[in-house]
Amino acid sequence: MAKVTGLGGVFYVAKDPAATRQWYRDVLGIDGEYGPQMLWSEETGDQPYSLISHFTDTEYMKPGTANFMINLRVDDLDGMIAKVKAAGMEILDSVDEGYGKFAWLLDPNGVKIELWQQCAPPE
Repeated sequence: MAKVTGLGGVFYVAKDPAATRQWYRDVLGIDGEYGPQMLWSEETGDQPYSLISHFTDTEYMKPGTANFMINLRVDDLDGMIAKVKAAGMEILDSVDEGYGKFAWLLDPNGVKIELWQQCAPPE
């Protein structure tokens, strides 16, 4: 039986795709032939997962200017926060929810990026 096996990507319009790609490379350290790319084979967490969450409004995406947000898994949130700050970017907020640690920033197009370190497998 056919089934979905994972998230294939996030696609959106950017005023300057080359500058956006460079920002993802310089600030978040991800790049690939067709844009920022993360290999699932590099994921080492216990029962890693991606999810698609639906919201009734854009409140959670604020101060982003898009009606969506990009969630990126990270293996060391504290180290990633330091890397983002060293690149001159602002971390909007961070929180430890027990099952995962989160931090947020905006990309050069105003898209909110949620960095997520999974700390526990899903229940």
